Amino acid sequence: MSGTPPPRLHLLGDAALLCELPAPATLAQQQRIWALAERARQWPGVGETLPGMNNLTLTFDPTAIDLDTLTAHVLEAWPKLPAGGALGRLVEIPVAYGGEHGPDLADVAAHTGLTPAEVVRRHSSGEYIVYLLGFLPGFAFMGGLPPELATPRRAEPRTAVPARSVGIGGEQTGIYPLASPGGWQLIGRTPLELFDPTAASPTLLRPGDRVRFVAESVQT
Repeated sequence: MSGTPPPRLHLLGDAALLCELPAPATLAQQQRIWALAERARQWPGVGETLPGMNNLTLTFDPTAIDLDTLTAHVLEAWPKLPAGGALGRLVEIPVAYGGEHGPDLADVAAHTGLTPAEVVRRHSSGEYIVYLLGFLPGFAFMGGLPPELATPRRAEPRTAVPARSVGIGGEQTGIYPLASPGGWQLIGRTPLELFDPTAASPTLLRPGDRVRFVAESVQT
């Protein structure tokens, strides 16, 4: 039986149900979100299953399944979901830290009270979990940032962040798959493509994957 209380359920419009867990987000809770999404894909009338941070949105066809039936499915399935789950692949991400590739590395160091080299060492020594993809195609929100590296977003977001930039935003780290506006603190860049719409699997990372950053070079 699951020890986590059942999610709060909210109707979004006429054809989507939000299943929401209380904060904080944890790996155990996120694994149950993924398990519920997998289970819900088997229910007639359910369309997309969209995992978020501590939540899951289920789109459904009201002519094929009514709200009361879908709600009953969720509440019945929840205590039977596995308490854990197999994590995804281990993906190593090479990073050029600092310099033109990581213009905010010095600011992160100043905020944390660490040297730039120590910020890089700690950022690249951890193992991260992809909690969800969002914001941009292939943008992975990852848990596991060492708490001492948490740094607020920039007061003035950039109008254009280069594609493949590695950043810190609050208590998370992530990689911009495409050039876009953004306010995360940029500490490096990877040569890997995070999103290729022509590929069989368009996104490099998937929910549940484990990620390690590998320091290819460091400019401080």
